[in-house]
Amino acid sequence: MQEKAPLTIQVRYHADVPPLEKLPQGDWIDLRAAETVEMRSGEYRLIPLGVSMRLPRGYEAHVAPRSSTFKKWGILMTNSIGIIDESYCGDGDQWYFSAVALRDTSIEKGDRICQFRIVKKMPDVALETVEFLSSPDRGGFGSTGEK
Repeated sequence: MQEKAPLTIQVRYHADVPPLEKLPQGDWIDLRAAETVEMRSGEYRLIPLGVSMRLPRGYEAHVAPRSSTFKKWGILMTNSIGIIDESYCGDGDQWYFSAVALRDTSIEKGDRICQFRIVKKMPDVALETVEFLSSPDRGGFGSTGEK
């Protein structure tokens, strides 16, 4: 069986940050703050990540905080997850981490604050309006039980 060649992601760096690397022990690639950022509790900031990318055709990137991000810096990603589609690939289309601080914090240039992975885009779908779905109800939102 012939092994498939890996997909290529073209990366343009906007800042002096360490090159991105795909580590063998995980499926996500870490992204770093491209500048030192001071934030006050309650403040919102777009933290530059210092990269633009051309994703492989038919893929999008999902950006999420690292598991230690809140513990270390007290920041949350404001929209829970970032979705970057393949058309966001121009030289000036820098990636950012959309953050709100829950305490005063300082993030140093080069700190690993989030991560990304690529996934196949949703296939073309057709939406059909119907009167009934002809399936049993599960019981509503949050209906799978408490324990």
